[in-house]
Amino acid sequence: MTPMWTDVKSVLPASGAEFPLCFSEKVETSVLKALELSRDLMYRDPEHPSSADRAQLIIDYSWEKLNTGTWRDVDKDWRRVYSYGCLFKVLSLCNGNPSQSNIQEAIRTCDMSFLMGASIMDDILQKLIFSKTFIFFNMKQKMKTCCASEPVINAAKELTRIYCPSLEHFRKEFLDPQKPVIIEGTTTHWPAFTEHPWSIDYLRTIAGYRTVPIEVGSKYTDEDWSQKLTTVNEFIDHYVIGTAEDGVGYLAQHQLFDQARYNFKIPELKEDIRIPDYCCLGEGDEDDITINAWFGPAGTISPLHQDPQQNFLAQVVGRKYIRLYSPEETPNNPDLEKFPAFSQAPYQECVLGPGDVLFIPLKHWHYVRSLELSFSVSFWWS
Repeated sequence: MTPMWTDVKSVLPASGAEFPLCFSEKVETSVLKALELSRDLMYRDPEHPSSADRAQLIIDYSWEKLNTGTWRDVDKDWRRVYSYGCLFKVLSLCNGNPSQSNIQEAIRTCDMSFLMGASIMDDILQKLIFSKTFIFFNMKQKMKTCCASEPVINAAKELTRIYCPSLEHFRKEFLDPQKPVIIEGTTTHWPAFTEHPWSIDYLRTIAGYRTVPIEVGSKYTDEDWSQKLTTVNEFIDHYVIGTAEDGVGYLAQHQLFDQARYNFKIPELKEDIRIPDYCCLGEGDEDDITINAWFGPAGTISPLHQDPQQNFLAQVVGRKYIRLYSPEETPNNPDLEKFPAFSQAPYQECVLGPGDVLFIPLKHWHYVRSLELSFSVSFWWS
């Protein structure tokens, strides 16, 4: 047994009898039988060549169910079936001595489960991909520098980068045609990078005892997602440091500036950032710009969604993987509750690093995953 498979088995139930497969009658008997066969084969003969094919059949069949009608009408059991198919596929890809391409495909499969599936088995796919004590920590070590701390970006799909464009150039090339772009070199004067570099210690000093709202859960589409009030220090101790040390547990993000439904401010932090000059191209004035700050540990996910306004997302600390889809996909997705079939849709992607500012045009769909401890600031403007 390879060390990699030993790590996988440590995440799985000890036997097939302890591996839950409970669904409503909406899931056909034939599908349940395919799931049971995949489970039994995984415990009996995980290297069997049919394992990957059966997993893909489950994924493909459930994918059709996810994309029949509107998203709000999709029964959650079919989202769970999809996630089980993804799990079986990841396990087949990780068996033996997987190649780098298999590892990359396993990571992509996990991401598709986060986008389109539902939580299963106490977020087992989250544990596989994010926990430092489980398999994908070892995978990233094996993949060394190319994949050690970030996804492999497809060069053909990578977002354009530009250094300090003029207002007119930004308007003509990106704002008017509504094209996403990463702007470099416009945040170097922020106190958050110079006079008061943002860090956990700085946040404790400035706002440690302030009570703020947080969002707790692996992603806000899951049933375990919730909101609560806590102090900044409690949030750091329980959700940030605890997550980093344990490698498991809840993922959370922390809003630190204004947010419409909370109307909360930490003025000292707000003094450390600057509104991008490009916002002056909008219709409103500075008071109409909504500023949100986001703070959370590695693994925090924002599932595919749209923002209500144009967005500049500025990265201050850490890095985030972001995937964007054009609003041209929206005819199949008329509101936030109706996520369509995006596996075949064209997209763009990037890793946003400290100092980068991503322009997300109005109604562009985007999926965000923190690759490490992250501070970000978003500016919503019209």
